[in-house]
Amino acid sequence: MAKVGFGGGCHWCTEGVFQALRGVTQVEQGFLQSAAPANTWAEGVVVTFEPSVIGLGTLSEVHLRTHSATRARSVENKYRSAIYIFDESQRVEAEEAIRGLAEEAGKPVHTLILPFVGFKASDERYQNYYRTDPNRPFCRRYIDPKLDFIRKHFSENALPE
Repeated sequence: MAKVGFGGGCHWCTEGVFQALRGVTQVEQGFLQSAAPANTWAEGVVVTFEPSVIGLGTLSEVHLRTHSATRARSVENKYRSAIYIFDESQRVEAEEAIRGLAEEAGKPVHTLILPFVGFKASDERYQNYYRTDPNRPFCRRYIDPKLDFIRKHFSENALPE
């Protein structure tokens, strides 16, 4: 098993996205911290995954394509776009995914690659937000389109509905 963190928008959405993928065994929703200047807590998830089933490159690509990775944000922003690596060896795959999207989009990707420093879980009432009630208006409006995108473009990695 391996771990990586992702931040980029609301952690309810990010949690729902990664819970929909084969090879992901756990998604912890909350707030992530890195080293200065990104040492402010930002919304995100810690994903535990089986690399033989789904690789970091695929996880990174899913992340980049399911939030506004090309929108510039402040590094201190609570919604900063980031891939939090747990090991320096993860940097290359994360960089490749970012470079690939930037080339395809023809514009910069503003997702940072940051060392993981800390995690604080979000309030229990927000855990498994999508799974506990997928019919909430927020889920229907923001998470369902991301899950539809995964089923269409990452069908080999998507769990059945």
